[in-house]
Amino acid sequence: MFEEILTRISELSPIWIYLVIFFFAFIENLFPPSPSDMVVVIGGSLVGASVLHFVPVLIFATGGSLVGFLTAFAIGWQIDKRILHSGKIKFLTIESIEKVENAFRKYGYFLIIANRFLPGTRAVISFFAGMSRLNVHFTVLLSAASALIWNSILISLGMVFGENIQKVDAFLNTYNQIVIVATVVFILFLIIRYFIKKNKNKFQN
Repeated sequence: MFEEILTRISELSPIWIYLVIFFFAFIENLFPPSPSDMVVVIGGSLVGASVLHFVPVLIFATGGSLVGFLTAFAIGWQIDKRILHSGKIKFLTIESIEKVENAFRKYGYFLIIANRFLPGTRAVISFFAGMSRLNVHFTVLLSAASALIWNSILISLGMVFGENIQKVDAFLNTYNQIVIVATVVFILFLIIRYFIKKNKNKFQN
């Protein structure tokens, strides 16, 4: 399967391959899940085959990731302003929204740094970063750094494994499953702790 994809992609003009890499890196932030990581790995394998060059692949992959992140960031910013704080959504109180935003303002920059390493949550993190009005300049810097490091790793894996990128695909699938399970467990822990603390305060009052 991957051999066929590699053959077909390598037949394209390099500029089209770069644009495909940019597109998948971009769209992942808006319509997950997307095979963007594997597309970047394939780009890396084409670098190893001298079809593409490392720096342009890195620039297009990182550029797509950054533009996609900032698009979701802008959507979160506007939705928070026009909808969430307007009181139009009855089941969401302004108080609960502000609690989420305050928590994200406290830990959001750390999440942005880890953003590219957290599959399944990338679109959520960028959206909440915008909703929480995080500093745009820091957001751009940190999201670009995160994408740059992650994409460098993916391209390098593609270069090392060449056409045998099924091993990379298997590794990424395992990695994604572990991260998703760990994220779910962590969220459940926070929810349980919240209700325990809430009930404790109720009994004390």
